[in-house]
Amino acid sequence: MIIEVNGVGYRLQVTTSTYETSNIGQSETQFYIHHHFRENEQTLYGFLSRFECKFFEALISAHKVGPALGLSILSTYGPDQLIDIVNSQDIDALCLVPGVGKTTASRLLIDLETKFKKLSIGSEHLPSKANGTTNADIKDVRDALSGLGYGSEEIYAVTKDLPSETETSELIKLALQKLAKNS
Repeated sequence: MIIEVNGVGYRLQVTTSTYETSNIGQSETQFYIHHHFRENEQTLYGFLSRFECKFFEALISAHKVGPALGLSILSTYGPDQLIDIVNSQDIDALCLVPGVGKTTASRLLIDLETKFKKLSIGSEHLPSKANGTTNADIKDVRDALSGLGYGSEEIYAVTKDLPSETETSELIKLALQKLAKNS
């Protein structure tokens, strides 16, 4: 995205949701900027809220997470969803992010948990109820929905509240029903 400030154009990297919700060209928009310096380049990352910007900075301070991966993570999941994923230690949900494998996801969950505690992020987002469904069942449901072409944000939204003690085939049916209602 290119923004103009006092007659000067700046290339701004933004998340998918920021791009979709910003009113660029229609009205004045305020961005919170993270200015990233490298040896041979400077990149600007823009966010619509200070919280999202600070969240991005916490993400990129984690081991092996650069700005591109941090932006990809925030484009896949919003800060609230990511806090829920970290609190529930949901490796499979994090693996739905392009560029994140099992090893990176498990390391990232550990890093982010400690960073969130230091920054007091996430304590108000602790899961409100225990869910008895196993991680293997949820992974099967996510794999099935992903195979059907659903996006990671849609998959996370429908699988986070699936009922406990239900067979995988029933969980898939419930998830598909939720997705049908949402569209």
